Amino acid sequence: MTPVPAQRLENALIAAGILIAFVVTDAGWWWPFVAFLAFDLSALGYLAGPRVGASAYNAVHSYIGPAALAIAGLVLGALDAGGGWAFFVAGLWAFHVAADRALGYGLKLVDGFGHTHLGRIGKDRHVAP
Repeated sequence: MTPVPAQRLENALIAAGILIAFVVTDAGWWWPFVAFLAFDLSALGYLAGPRVGASAYNAVHSYIGPAALAIAGLVLGALDAGGGWAFFVAGLWAFHVAADRALGYGLKLVDGFGHTHLGRIGKDRHVAP
């Protein structure tokens, strides 16, 4: 299997795992779907140009944010200061990233919204690289 299909499958499995975690913990299986589009508001950065847009989009569509939030949840939990909300939001966020990548929406390159690290998307998908 080549890298891109492998990455897409890997992320589909991550999304499925997160969804199962929401079901098993009674957090509400529907929440990842309800909150799904909220993370795409980062694409509004494209109103300021392709470089700002790609940076804003990539900042939200990376696993760095959800991982940091999950770590914050661990720290807050260890301090008996809650932290459940941090895990909840980290799960929503990571589900979004995983589902996007499973669908082929990768991190954006600065030469346009349709050019990602997983290949071209949208109307640009038939353009030679």
